[in-house]
Amino acid sequence: MRIKDIRLPLAAAILLAACNSHMETIPDRADSADQEVTEAHVVRSENGRKQLELDAKLIQKYERPRAITKYRSRDGVPVRMRFFDANDGHVTVTITADSAISFDDRNIMEAHGNVVVIDYGNGDTIYLQDLIWNDNDDRVYSDHPVRARNGKRLTEGDAFTSDSRMEHMEIIHQRGVVEFKDD
Repeated sequence: MRIKDIRLPLAAAILLAACNSHMETIPDRADSADQEVTEAHVVRSENGRKQLELDAKLIQKYERPRAITKYRSRDGVPVRMRFFDANDGHVTVTITADSAISFDDRNIMEAHGNVVVIDYGNGDTIYLQDLIWNDNDDRVYSDHPVRARNGKRLTEGDAFTSDSRMEHMEIIHQRGVVEFKDD
């Protein structure tokens, strides 16, 4: 047998010996995002006027089983949403949170973990663990405890509700109004 005649059977034997019955399975992609963006800065506008800026360390878009978008923080940098006045373009409300999720097919967005809402129009700062924005009925609310600060006043309550422009806010079962003195 010549050397050339040995090469083919030898190569086949090496390949077969390298294969084993412990094949690695490919993970199911059902839980994987269809799209991912890192270090995202998203601007939404209408007719050339800025409506919203959103900053997130990670955005994950899922199409199945339902259309949702997840916004995540990383390294202590929260998800941040800034809403703008349609007339003069100044920032009206800023919301920060550990994460957010948008139910795209239902027009509902939720913010979770260390949620802070700053309303520049009336000077309120609201602290919550969860906040839900339902665009269908123009409502922003939370069924969890809330703290609100307006200037030198701090109050607490069991829940929170408002219209989406934060013009008609209500703290449910409000208690403990505290006035701070100047230092």
